[in-house]
Amino acid sequence: MRIDRYIAKNRVIDLKSTNFKSALSELLDVCDLSSEKSLHKKRLHSELLDREKQMTTYLGNGVCLPHARVKMQRSYMIAVGRCSNGLKYDGQEEYNEIRYVFLLLAANNARNYLYSLASLARVFQNVSQMQRLELAESLREFRDTLKAVFGGEGGQLPRRHNRFNNLILKEAAKIAQGSNCTAVLVFGDTFGGGIELGNTFKNFKTVLIAQGTSDGLVERNNIAATLPLRAFSNNRFSQLRSAVLIGLTRGIFSSKDRICCVGGLPQSNQFDSITVVDVEREFHTMLFRKSEMLPSTVKPEVIERVLAIATELAVEGREGRPIGCLFALGDAELISEYTKPLILNPFYGYKDEDRNILNPFMDETVKELSSIDGAFIIRGDGVLVSAGSLIHAPDYNHDLPSGLGSRHAAAAAITQAVDCLCIVVSGSSGQVTLFRQGEMLPLIEKTLLQK
Repeated sequence: MRIDRYIAKNRVIDLKSTNFKSALSELLDVCDLSSEKSLHKKRLHSELLDREKQMTTYLGNGVCLPHARVKMQRSYMIAVGRCSNGLKYDGQEEYNEIRYVFLLLAANNARNYLYSLASLARVFQNVSQMQRLELAESLREFRDTLKAVFGGEGGQLPRRHNRFNNLILKEAAKIAQGSNCTAVLVFGDTFGGGIELGNTFKNFKTVLIAQGTSDGLVERNNIAATLPLRAFSNNRFSQLRSAVLIGLTRGIFSSKDRICCVGGLPQSNQFDSITVVDVEREFHTMLFRKSEMLPSTVKPEVIERVLAIATELAVEGREGRPIGCLFALGDAELISEYTKPLILNPFYGYKDEDRNILNPFMDETVKELSSIDGAFIIRGDGVLVSAGSLIHAPDYNHDLPSGLGSRHAAAAAITQAVDCLCIVVSGSSGQVTLFRQGEMLPLIEKTLLQK
């Protein structure tokens, strides 16, 4: 979703307020709600504050994202406030760290509301993009930078390739042609400020692995698709598995594809490796019985979000110690026939929208609850049904490598009993593994790039 379309420059202001409550009033004042007869600023202000009391909308990195669904004609409206000294609110010290307040109003019938929140959150998690906003001094410069950041425009000029990079690209094209590849996969994080591919791969479907919104957008016409993937692992093949998995779930790749992959160390500005991946051979255990990677009820965006959270847990752990956990995705009613609660359900009674894994405000909740024994049960549309659930599926025949524990055995068993998939984070090694139909696929290996 193009967030920049909903950011009007007259709704981007420098806040004069020193407290959160007054800052919300300032942002609502610049929102033109005169044509919306059913909207009253005073009532809307009260609703936003009530939500803030229930759950903070501070996302970290100096960003607060108050939001509400309202009855209005337009789909979305965004107002942005910049403050240099933070805000005061209800004695909570974290609000002193706020530098930007993004107010998001969405119509009740707005499509992809949660995806819009997720899109905003991805930009806020991009350190380089947030640094661009910090460097903007005047309000005019801040407005222009804001539109550029959310429009996917790179902050730096693309680097010209040296002779060695050009040689790698040309050889990659020859290898792709000689091995009958149908697609080329390029690691966008190899370069800062964008990638300049030219017409090197004009005869192939070119797909980019990108961490940020601007990666690879220097040459929009030459990129067929972009896959968001954070580079946590030193092992490039681990990243390839995750990228190809996401590509399969999105329909970008098929089981018959052969892919030529070109990459290098992150931010090294130097290509150094070429790998050819046969999708059917690499994913044969997952594609043996069923051509689709996902159960029919699971949306691709949901597995991408769960995979991102699982990977962050594998690398960062919780409070400095490793954390193991299990996510089961699919038809929650069928999965629940093979589970029982170990604790009172922490998600019971909340609206589906508020407990959806796609909601960026659920990240910390999920990470905090991951330390509890038991599995997360997640509906195919992303709604978190329960946490701390014990899986007691029948013990089907499955061969697991030595060293894997009860989580992996439970994931193998439940994916054979029910049309679902599981993502497991190992508490001892940090390995992230996907299970489908009793078969396992390691996605992130033990060798991780620690912060």
